[in-house]
Amino acid sequence: MNNYITVIGGGLAGAEAAYQIAKRGIKVKLYEMKPKKFSPAHTNKNLAEIVCSNSFKSNLLTNACGLLKQELRMLDSLLINIADKTKVPAGQALAVDRDQFAKQVTEQIEKDPNIQIINQEVENIEQLAKDGIVIVATGPLTSESLAKNISNLTGQDKLYFYDAAAPIVTKESIDFDIAFYGDRYSQEKKKEETIEQWQERQKNEEKSYINLPMNKEEYETFWHELVNAQVVELHQFEKKEIFEGCMPIEVMAKRGIDTLRFGPLKPVGFDDPRTGKRPYAVVQLRQDNKQASLYNLVGFQTNLKFGEQKRVFSLIPGLQEADFIKYGVMHRNTYINSTILLDATYNLKQNNNIFFAGQITGVEGYVESISSGLVAGLNAVLKYQSKSPIVFSKYTMIGALAQYISTENKKFQPMNANFGILPDLEIKIKDKKLRYENLAQRALNNITDLLH
Repeated sequence: MNNYITVIGGGLAGAEAAYQIAKRGIKVKLYEMKPKKFSPAHTNKNLAEIVCSNSFKSNLLTNACGLLKQELRMLDSLLINIADKTKVPAGQALAVDRDQFAKQVTEQIEKDPNIQIINQEVENIEQLAKDGIVIVATGPLTSESLAKNISNLTGQDKLYFYDAAAPIVTKESIDFDIAFYGDRYSQEKKKEETIEQWQERQKNEEKSYINLPMNKEEYETFWHELVNAQVVELHQFEKKEIFEGCMPIEVMAKRGIDTLRFGPLKPVGFDDPRTGKRPYAVVQLRQDNKQASLYNLVGFQTNLKFGEQKRVFSLIPGLQEADFIKYGVMHRNTYINSTILLDATYNLKQNNNIFFAGQITGVEGYVESISSGLVAGLNAVLKYQSKSPIVFSKYTMIGALAQYISTENKKFQPMNANFGILPDLEIKIKDKKLRYENLAQRALNNITDLLH
């Protein structure tokens, strides 16, 4: 066994993992291909380069990402500590001076006597893992050669090179005075069944879909706002990857006012329980997690800006007060099918010498990537020391993210921190702010117990 742990990738997850390992007195070889080679989106030679927004989102504990940051502060996260030091005015959000942030992370890593930075592209993970422990934290723009190696290593025909995800809302925020359960054509099926058969099938199957009926006026208002909404400009290297089978809903809508009514919003197979008649259009929501607390908007992959998604999709009857815990995205995003490949410590099940961390695991966002790097780093140390792994409680945001990416899910897609992935409280609390405060306190109590 090598007397060091290898970390591949010097982004947010890789830098955090390297720090957590080194602070425990273990040598780290940190491979970073910059500045010899850059991904299409990177330009800065420093580690932990931020290429999109400079915001680490809210600091409030009633915000899921705010809770996650506080958990990481309690666990001495290097990158959250530096984010706090390099913050710029942004109200309740933690936004950073991106250049100072990357510079200070790089300086901290470079001066650590236990960390050796090797500016070289890695193309073969298994070779490095033969005699030691490896953490793969190469991000959503993993180089082509390494992506092929990861594909061979994991036994997957391909990685999920293109992320086309629909928005996700919490079930509790849907207006069920309008919404109703039911799979398409279920009412036709009902005619062929006894009442007992229909009730049993409804209990077992139909909860997986929630339907939002629209009349002609509602649909045309929604369509008009959709086709005129502001979109995010893709990178040039991403534009060529959009394909017909994964068309943004706003692009489909621009083909004609009725196009969506013959596509993802077709009303065939449904009657609106309020009128007993077929709606003009129907938006379907599909169950997104085992607890049935999260639902995604079927067919709503989109390039709309996040604020526009909130504005336009809230026009859909039943979603006026919807809590969007994840907005739709369409961009290049290499990630593995972690739900069958990794355990809750981010360890590769088929080769325990290999861990993954960062957005390549299916956690989405800066703070989420840092969280995965911390968990992978801690468990790489424990493995190096031949000790039992640490699995964070599902009641913490750190643990809930790890549980999400390691629980089998056929509809797996990258996920941000959100309260919908935490287990429910023992008592029902209707007030959302108070409920989130209680969920946050429960999580922080778990972290406190862990530290003691």
